Amino acid sequence: ESIIKIVDIDGRAQVRDFSEDIERMLGSKMKSVKVRYQPHTRFFDYYNSMLVNTMDDDGNFIELGGEFPLEENEHFNNIPVNTMQSDVQVPTNVYNKDPYILNGIYMSEALNDVFINNFKKDPTLTWQYFGSSSGFFRIYPGIKWTPDSNGVAAFDCRNRNWYIQAATSPKDIIIVVDISGSMKGLKMTIAKHTINTILDTLGENDFVNVIAYTDYVRYVEPCFQGTLVQADLDNREVSPLSASVSVLPLCGASSQAATKGQGSLCNQAIMLITDGAMEDFKDVFEEFNWPDRRVRLFTYLIGREMTFADNTKWIACNNKGYYTHISTLADVQENVMEYLHVLSRPMVINHNHDIIWTEAYMDSVLFATKAQSLLLMTSVAMPVFSKKKETLSHGILLGVVGSDIPLLEVMKLAPRYRLDGKKLKPKPNYNSVDLAEVEWEDIDETLRTAMVKGEMGTLSLNVRASVDKAKRPMFLTNDYFYTTINDTPFSFGMVLTRGHGQLMFMGTVSVEEGKCHWPLSMTYCETDIDPHHRKYSQLQAVIRYLQGKEPDLECDEVLLQQTLFDAVVTAPLEAYWQAIMLNASGMEAGVETAFLGTRSGIIRLTRYTGMETRVAKKFLTPADKDNLFTVDHFPLWYRLAMENPPGSFLYYMPVEDNDSKDKTGTVGLPYDPWLSLIPSLVTHLFVLSKRSYIMLYILYHFVQCYVTPNYLIVVCLCNRVSLYDYQGMCRSAHSHSSTCFSIKVDALQPCDTEYPGFVYDSSIRETNSLIKCGRCQKMFVVQAVPESNLVLMVVQADCDCSRQYSSITLEPKEVKYNASVKCNRMKSQKVRRRPNSCHAYHPKVSPLPSSLYNCVILSELLSLATGLA
Repeated sequence: ESIIKIVDIDGRAQVRDFSEDIERMLGSKMKSVKVRYQPHTRFFDYYNSMLVNTMDDDGNFIELGGEFPLEENEHFNNIPVNTMQSDVQVPTNVYNKDPYILNGIYMSEALNDVFINNFKKDPTLTWQYFGSSSGFFRIYPGIKWTPDSNGVAAFDCRNRNWYIQAATSPKDIIIVVDISGSMKGLKMTIAKHTINTILDTLGENDFVNVIAYTDYVRYVEPCFQGTLVQADLDNREVSPLSASVSVLPLCGASSQAATKGQGSLCNQAIMLITDGAMEDFKDVFEEFNWPDRRVRLFTYLIGREMTFADNTKWIACNNKGYYTHISTLADVQENVMEYLHVLSRPMVINHNHDIIWTEAYMDSVLFATKAQSLLLMTSVAMPVFSKKKETLSHGILLGVVGSDIPLLEVMKLAPRYRLDGKKLKPKPNYNSVDLAEVEWEDIDETLRTAMVKGEMGTLSLNVRASVDKAKRPMFLTNDYFYTTINDTPFSFGMVLTRGHGQLMFMGTVSVEEGKCHWPLSMTYCETDIDPHHRKYSQLQAVIRYLQGKEPDLECDEVLLQQTLFDAVVTAPLEAYWQAIMLNASGMEAGVETAFLGTRSGIIRLTRYTGMETRVAKKFLTPADKDNLFTVDHFPLWYRLAMENPPGSFLYYMPVEDNDSKDKTGTVGLPYDPWLSLIPSLVTHLFVLSKRSYIMLYILYHFVQCYVTPNYLIVVCLCNRVSLYDYQGMCRSAHSHSSTCFSIKVDALQPCDTEYPGFVYDSSIRETNSLIKCGRCQKMFVVQAVPESNLVLMVVQADCDCSRQYSSITLEPKEVKYNASVKCNRMKSQKVRRRPNSCHAYHPKVSPLPSSLYNCVILSELLSLATGLA
């Protein structure tokens, strides 16, 4: 008909349109962190987020608490917030009434109006905040901070990735620790804590190595000998780099320091952790580091003794570093943070306000007890400097201002009716997953390299995908379209699957005609942006928008038009189904439900049997969310059907837990040990005689052949496919020993896992064979059911094969890498996009107090650092 047209989906045009939308959205977020305010200098009381709304025994608000109205807000994941006021969190280890803290809090009070105005201009903004260099954290909207179970607020904004990346340029850090005889007991404990605290201040753009020394150099992790490794999540927290710190004095290595690979190509620094230096080693610095002093030296004098403090100070002061004295564990945090302020000085003096974006992460710290902790997000942040002329040469960093952007906000810009959206369920090890591990078949890393470099282009790959909670493998041909997002470090990629992903029905119908047939199942209008629109349901919002009563509503016109069209052209089905129902001869026994789903998200269904006679009581009911369209989900039956060849019939059964209850409607059978090997995914089982039974067994084209006895694999009904999960969690047994006993504790740690999938070999249309089972043999015949994904199987029943053939498990198994492979994986430096700017040096930086070193190793360390420049 003339109102209908079939449109080719232009991947290049769509990736361009989507990327422009994302660019505009992220651009508005960057504007929210570009703040200007005038600092003041007076003291005042403030709202401490730990203390707000807290009263003493007399019913009075405690100091720094005060009355702070909080109200649950859907936009902030139903967390009680105050959208009219920010408040301040101070870590437990920082005195909340220190004059320096109070002055900084007052100075940042001007940000409150900035945050509120930003939220009014852009209601999609979520959390806005300012992290001070002194440790306090101002957050908008204001919240009630929940301490840990011990009543401690361990959160320190200065350890967050957004703060570290904004406060400093990328850096190469060599941590050198003294393990000589004098570094025993408490000194070594403090030294280990100092190392781990330094590692916590490093991110994806930084490179690091840890070296121990007595009278010669030892690499803490032998795998990292002579090189720097990227300070990503794996290398900092999962690899032996941090694990070896706990057994530091036992680690051996080599004294060679050959350089390999590249580091950050920006800041270079050596961090020395020791309890004393016998001399200042001026001649070594003159040879390797002066006059430019490109490699900074930071020294940490451990212990209460100050015997060799002068040499330690001189070394740091004369190499543009910083000297600190750490006498107790409580001193570590604040003293380590000082090096970030030193590294930030060139950027401060240049007044170069770099805006940074973090990699995607799960913020499980800020709101650990709320739904927010389950959201993947990225943060945009910018450093805030002191611009007083009298302090210009000191380059004083006041803090970092930032805002969070949940990735769900970015995904909303890509309409689900065009792209099959996927609900994000991140795993604990999410940060370590590389793009090359997301698409298994990108072996040559062509897609990854192009996107990391910010290129624009297309690529085709034959890929394995999995659906139904990773139980069913699918083989697809995908076309990838990608481009860069200007003014950000991100690229945007879009995948179209050949076949159903290439074409779209489009049609035009009137609003009045479509309203009469409107079964809503997707999100068509964003009612959450404007508070005045939050009172509308989706149906109310759609009608008011289409009638022109609410033109300011953010609605997807293309999706609305397509939904109206689908609603009108599918409406006659209900009359057709009704006619079949009324005609008793037209309905075959066993049919319970008829349903139809369209790409726009419409679902129509009719019931042919009442609840009392219905077997599939849960399927396609509103309570069965897995089988309904949502903004993030196309149901499995829809996906499987569209991936199958046109003209074939797909028989599908939902997977449910196999317990004592019969949830699948399977007809019961006499007990046979062989049946225990068959999963509960048989459509129907019919007993023919005592010697045989017949079954229709679901074997999906390009879809999982569920757990079957080994002999089904032997006769080649199914082919095994290996699938991988690079975000797996595996049990690791650790023994904690004391003088009396040891306790074995199972702990989960990130790992790679492999699990099997099975696909039906569609070339096998008919086969028969005998299976020998001890003293008997079992005969079976298999034949494919034409134009379907079913096979008919007849199996002899009186021969027990359970002892010879065990079931195949679908449980994932950890991929064990040998030491060499594991080492290469950790050291590998893939192509990566580096930050656009580097602020590593400025001639006007004033010298500050500094530190110490050992002549035996200094030349090697400087050679290692400068060799990567």
